[in-house]
Order: sequence, then C-alpha cells, then structure tokens
Amino acid sequence: MPAVADILIPLALDTAYSYAVPHGLTLAAGDVVQVPLGPRETIGVVWGVEERASGGNLRPVTGRVEAPPLSEPLRKLVDWLARYTLAPKGSALAMALRLPDEAAQRETSRIGVRASGRPASRPTTARGKVLAVAADGAVRGKSALAKEAGVSLSVVDGLIDDGALEAVALVPEPVALPPDPDHPRVPLSEAQAEAARDLIAAPSPSPAETGGTILLEGVTGSGKTEVYFEAVAECVRDGRQALVLMPEIALTAQFLDRFAGRFGVRPATWHSGIGGKRRERIRAGVASGEVSVVVGARSALFLPFARLGLIVVDEEHESAYKQEDGVHYHARDMAVVRGRFERCPVVLASATPSIESRVNAQSGRYRHVSLPGRFGGRPLPDIKAIDMRLDKPEVGRFLSPPMVNAVKATLAAGEQALLFLNRRGYAPLTLCRACGHRYQCRNCSTWLVEHRFRRALVCHQCGYAERKPEACTECGAFDHLTPCGPGVERIAEEAAELFPDKRIVVLSSDFPGGAERLRQELETVAAGECDIVIGTQLVAKGHNFPHLTLVGVLDADIGLTTGDPRAAERTFQLLQQVTGRAGRGERPGRALVQTYQPDHPVIAALLSGDAERFYEEEISAREAAGLPPFGRLAALIVSGEEREKAEAHGQALARVADPPPGVMVLGPAEAPLALVRGRWRFRLLVKTERGIDVQSYLRDWLARGPKPRGNLKVAIDVDPQSFL
Repeated sequence: MPAVADILIPLALDTAYSYAVPHGLTLAAGDVVQVPLGPRETIGVVWGVEERASGGNLRPVTGRVEAPPLSEPLRKLVDWLARYTLAPKGSALAMALRLPDEAAQRETSRIGVRASGRPASRPTTARGKVLAVAADGAVRGKSALAKEAGVSLSVVDGLIDDGALEAVALVPEPVALPPDPDHPRVPLSEAQAEAARDLIAAPSPSPAETGGTILLEGVTGSGKTEVYFEAVAECVRDGRQALVLMPEIALTAQFLDRFAGRFGVRPATWHSGIGGKRRERIRAGVASGEVSVVVGARSALFLPFARLGLIVVDEEHESAYKQEDGVHYHARDMAVVRGRFERCPVVLASATPSIESRVNAQSGRYRHVSLPGRFGGRPLPDIKAIDMRLDKPEVGRFLSPPMVNAVKATLAAGEQALLFLNRRGYAPLTLCRACGHRYQCRNCSTWLVEHRFRRALVCHQCGYAERKPEACTECGAFDHLTPCGPGVERIAEEAAELFPDKRIVVLSSDFPGGAERLRQELETVAAGECDIVIGTQLVAKGHNFPHLTLVGVLDADIGLTTGDPRAAERTFQLLQQVTGRAGRGERPGRALVQTYQPDHPVIAALLSGDAERFYEEEISAREAAGLPPFGRLAALIVSGEEREKAEAHGQALARVADPPPGVMVLGPAEAPLALVRGRWRFRLLVKTERGIDVQSYLRDWLARGPKPRGNLKVAIDVDPQSFL
C-alpha cells in the first residue's frame, strides 16, 4: 500500500496538504521535506503519514531536507498556538521552521596559517619576525599572527604567496562553550538557597496540567537571577537544556556577564540582531543538544530543543513578550504551554508579577516562591512624593526645586542620580505659535516627536521621519515652532544647564548605535563613570547600578489616564521597577516621585511600600469587573486604506455578532490610534465570562460574517495587551 503524507507548509494556510510518498522514501511525522506547491518548490513539515491509496492524483514529495525534524512537543505547540490565537497553522509553523533563504546560508570556513618548513625566497626583517613567531608550528589566524609579530597583514600574505606559510582550515568555533554548573561563585544567602531548592525540586508537569510552573517573586535586588541560575545549573548537570527568555535585547549585555560569572562562559544568544549564518549554527546546535543554554527574545521559544529541561521567563510581567504583528501570541503563556508539552518546569521571575500570574499562584495553579528581602540585608529605597501642585518647577523647566536639591546633594556625596521619564526624544509635540499647526505623521494619527539630537521629527508608530523645518510648513512663519512637553533629550538639556560640570548619560532605545552603543553606555553607568543618568523605561528593569542612590521619577502620572484596563498595573510595575534601581550597592537609596495625584491608589501603594495592598485592590477590581484573569477578552481590528470601507466592514461584522449568554460584543469604535502606517483602524472588543470558549465563538462569528475584500484586513487578538 502506498503512503500519503500530510505536509504543513509555513505559509498563511490553515490546512496540511496531502502528497504521495515516492517508493523508497520513508517519512515520519516531524520530518522536513521539499514539496511542489503550484509552479514552485517549497519546504514543509510532515504532520502525519498513513498508508492508503492516493488515487494517482496526488503530487509526490520531492525529497527530505537535511534539517532537524520538529519534535512532537514542538508540533503540539504549533497546533495549540494556532487553535488558541486563531492564526493559520502554517503561520504558526513559520516561527518554528527555518525558511529556505536561511537554510541556504552556509558559513564560510575559517582559515589559519602556520609555517610550511620552507624558507622565504626574499628574507626581510619583517618576514623574519613572522617566521620566528610561526616557528612553533601552531596554527594562527592571519590577523593574530601579524599582530603578534608586530607587522602589517600584507607581510603575512606575502609569505603565504611565497610558500613559507601554508593556509590551514580551522575548526569552526562553537556557538557557545559548555557551561560549568560547578563554577566557583558567590555563596547564596539562606533565603536564596531555600528558594533555589524549591525551584530544583519542582515536579515536571503532566501533559494536561501546569503544575510545573513556578512564580519566583522577589523585591528588586533580592537576587532572583542567582536563584534561577541554580535551577539552570541543575538542568545542565542532568544533561538537559535550558531556555531563558528576556523581554528586550538591551537587557542581555549585563545579564550575559552575570551568566559568565556563574558558569564560566557565556550562553548562546538568540534575537533579531543575530545574523543568518550564526542563527543557523545556533539552531543546529540546539537541535543536536550541543548548545546547553540559550538566552533569547520571545522567538527563542520556538527553537528545536533536543532535551529541553527548563524554561525561565525573566521579567514575566513585561508587555514586550506579546507579539502584536502576525500571530498575536504572548511568549509567557506559550512558555507555560511548551513546558507542559516538554514535561519540564517553567519559572516565571519578576519583582512585580502580572495580575494573571499572581492569581494563578494564589489559586494554586502555579507554585509561589518568594524573596521578600534584598540580598545582603540591604534596605529598600525610601520613596517620597513631590506634589507638583505645591512644588512647581520654574517656568520653562520640568525639575521641581526639591528634585533639583536632591540631585545636588547626591552628586555632592559622590553618588549617581537617575532621572526617569518614559518619553523618548526632545518633545512629544511640535506646534507653530503663529497659526497653531501641529506636526502629525503622514501615515499615522500620531504627533511627530522632536528628536533634537537627530534634528528630525519622528513618528514612534511607523518610524516616519522628516527634517525639522526652519519655517512653519503651514503658514511660513520663521522662528515660531515650539516644542510642547518634555522628552528625555529636553531633560538632558535642562540637567546640563543646572549641572554644567557633571557627566550626563542619556539612555533610550532609539538612540544611534543600537544594542552595542547601549551596552557601552550601560557599562559606563555600572562602573560609576557618569554622574547623572537620564532614561526611559529601558533603565527601569534588569540593571544593577551599584553607585546609584537617587531615582527621580519626573512624571509618575503618565499612563494613569488611559483607557487601558491594565493601566494601573503597568504604572505600578514600572514605578516599582525604576525606583528599585536605587540603593543596590553599599549605600542606601531613595526615590522621589513627581506627581499631580499623590493620593491615587497606585501612587499611594508605591509610597507605602505595600505591594500587597496594590495587588489586593487591583485583583478585587478586576474580579468585580469580570476582566482578565476572571473574564476573557478578544479584539478584532478591522483595517483598510479607506476609512469609510473599514468602518462599514466593522459595522457589518457587529450586525452578525449574535453573542450568546456570557458574551458581550462592543464596537466597532475608531481605535485610539486610528491611522497606522496608512491604514485606518476600527476595533471590536469581545468580553466573555471565564468559562466561555471564546475561540469557538470567534470562529463561528467570522464564518457567518462578511469576508474582507480588497485591501481590508481583520486581525484577531486573543488576550490583547494593547488597546491602541
């Protein structure tokens, strides 16, 4: 009986296609194969094989591709992700399967040189230096040999051409050396050691449960990283692999140094900044088991691990774990699902856990491990509010007198100060004082942000940028353009005027130089080589600045007035994280919070230092409102190049919603960011009781509803994190 294989192709297709398996080719589920698709060849993954007559009308599989097969747990994750997010199964597969352009890349061989034993035909002093170094017979890189001999690279090339040196292919360097779980390290405190034992003793979850998920909660500076490093070490001792997810690339530099301090080597890293050739080698090393530990962004969750034994989600509360384009998934939640399929524990680490994780821990769904005190018994920073209604800044300034005085005292003591403002650029809005014209993005319904360092007006939604004009483009008036409101660049300008002899570092994710520049600046701060740090949320988490004793929050009210149901939670988390940067070294720290709402529940909870108070109040409010995790939300975003057609399609969908008991459909309403990248957006929000199968309802609704035509699109976001 001939065999028929169901092949899932990594395109926006929701069904596996059937292909005939040629005689002599044996395939199994998970194999990567090449198949014809229309007029071209593509790759896919065998999702199932059965012996049955094909009827002679099936196209045959072209052949197997030399690539690691997708394991059963990873295939289950793809199936689960597609069902949960309502994304095409092929789109979910694309995140776990390397595409042809990646597979075709091959790393060129590294070439070294050594002495051939033949004398140089034309001896010179420089050549003699090279041959003297190479006389030991060791193989060196050309640059290394030239540097060691103190000559130019052309001298080495001349000796190769002359035959006195011979080229030798070098063995490729491993993408990551094996970590040493028993590498000498700083002893853990008693509380850390106990927490580490709890993590190591965590049971593997059964396929139907999440009992292997642990919430590791500890105040800032409590040493959570060192605790879960012990779980990573135990995983490596057992011959299994560990994955550590991080929300942002910028956090990894200091983290990698801490990893090397614990294990003697750096781990493999996986994020968008890793080049294609190296990505291919890391993927192959993960699939073979050669790579023991990977630290990566959310996409690392879909790597083909051979023996995955532990997943750690650091800063698990971070919204950066939610992918907002393509397949809308939350990496924290998918990590829990993959841990269940891989039968391995998952550690969710945070100083300010998400409400969802807190409720799961309280209900017993997750185990809860706490570190209530800082490492070494250091005190938490003393936090006080500056009421901006009473202590107003000077006209044209944004630092209040108490904040300025606190910075002066800190600098006089030889300590560092951090001024935190969660706004990039110089000013969030530029307008003309003559005619009132406001500069707006051509593609989005957002104001252009002035970036004075770049001399440009920039859209933070789509990246559109234009040079700041000298005259108003609307009325032609010169010298009437004025910035409204502060960004970090404007605060840096003010700080330079107030403290002209002090070294100031500005940290923001969109500054020139990318991740490498950020790494250098963060090292500068950590080494105490600057006096004042001015930064956005980039500096709020994951960093250890031992010389920093004062944190000044310049606008604590940002985010409290939005319609986002998670606004209070996110503001509390951000402020708790950033104030926690103070006093992590030998000297105690303090934080000052500029606010116009000192009595707001979020600000009051922050000032009291009573995080439990905030969690209790927020969880009660969520439960009363039926919001996640006590209810469920899903968003439908209708977008199109023409506003009227997008709105009409949203209204047509709403007319056939027919929500059953326990389901409420709201909208369509114009999105707060109505125009993004040239597309008008309207949102419908589905709110259901916890026990409702929202995915089944959405599938039925969309099947009954009108189909988008032309340039219209309908995106589905189950468990939305953004409401813009």
